[in-house]
Amino acid sequence: MKTGMTAGPLACVLGDMDLVRPLGLAGIRCAVVGPPGGATAHSRFTAQLIPWQGGNDGTLVDRLLRFGAAQSQKPVLYMEEDAQLLMVSRNRDRLASVFRLPLANAELVETLVDKGRFQAMAERLGLPVPRTRRLRPLPGSEAPELDLRYPLIVKPLTRRPPWDEIEGLGKAIRLDGHDELRALWPRLIPVGIELLAQELIPGPETRIESHHVYIDAGGAVAGEFTGRKIRTYPVDYGHSTALTITDIDGEGADVAALGREIAAKIGLRGVAKFDFKRDPDGRLHLLEINPRFNLWHHLGAVAGVNLPAMVQADLTGRPRPAPAQAQSKARPGACWCHISKDRLAARESGVPAARWLAWVARCEAKAITPDDPMPFLRPKLDRLFARMPGGIRSGRLVKP
Repeated sequence: MKTGMTAGPLACVLGDMDLVRPLGLAGIRCAVVGPPGGATAHSRFTAQLIPWQGGNDGTLVDRLLRFGAAQSQKPVLYMEEDAQLLMVSRNRDRLASVFRLPLANAELVETLVDKGRFQAMAERLGLPVPRTRRLRPLPGSEAPELDLRYPLIVKPLTRRPPWDEIEGLGKAIRLDGHDELRALWPRLIPVGIELLAQELIPGPETRIESHHVYIDAGGAVAGEFTGRKIRTYPVDYGHSTALTITDIDGEGADVAALGREIAAKIGLRGVAKFDFKRDPDGRLHLLEINPRFNLWHHLGAVAGVNLPAMVQADLTGRPRPAPAQAQSKARPGACWCHISKDRLAARESGVPAARWLAWVARCEAKAITPDDPMPFLRPKLDRLFARMPGGIRSGRLVKP
């Protein structure tokens, strides 16, 4: 057993270091699913590797079942992406025979992942979502006239590779009038996916705030924290590259209160992230709910609220970890960054390089840490050695 790790069931992780690290910091041994050369394979918190290079979901489920059945105690299965969440949820009856599953109920999972179903549920329950219409770009069709107020954003029902053919790294496309929708329509038709058009909430991505919560089987809030985006890449409608914890008793108080209220309305159990955008008048608009683990849990753990560790404790019958803060609340101002992508985001945002480097040095949650440097360094060293004469990679011979 690795130093600092505790005995007990493994955490089986479908995810990256932002999920492995909070578990490892709580002394929980991890079995990671991924390629042998991946970052998580080289972490000191990784006790076992389940090799997986990608492919058919059915094959992965079978591999997980074989792994789980071979363990003396049922591992807890964690998933970080929508596709992984759907795969586990849709195979929950089989996987539950050898894993402990931290899942919301199956119907709620399907509803929250599919933006069309989520919108219908939100309107039925009176949740504060922006007005939205569904788009179906069928062959031979023309862009519809929408009873929405421009500007709009257009985004896919679920994040799928075909969307990348249109927008690349961005999550959505802004449209300032019907002429722009009409011009975009011919590009949407061959992609063959359904989309949503949604009224834009004014303001930059820094106005997006989130509530992160774990609601236990009895319906109680076991742990929570709030946060805000600092930067995304691309700058508009991009993926998070820098994040910070907000004061749950101060600027994040209304975010947490609204998140708890919505969680009660939808009957949520388990972990979830509620994303809101604050408009210029200060009102919060619900953008989405993700009922799964995510990159924020690394930041939450270093700030004092380790939600994955709480889940592990509850599902394995152990005491929950003691809070790192005296008031059991996450420390405001703690930050996370994706170093390589945030470098691009900071440059695009006009942040001077020296100021950004100083900020990264102070950032508590990031890929490279003194106590576990190899997930960051080893893949880079492997690529470096692979380019050297003779194909030497970290002491191993690489076949041509």
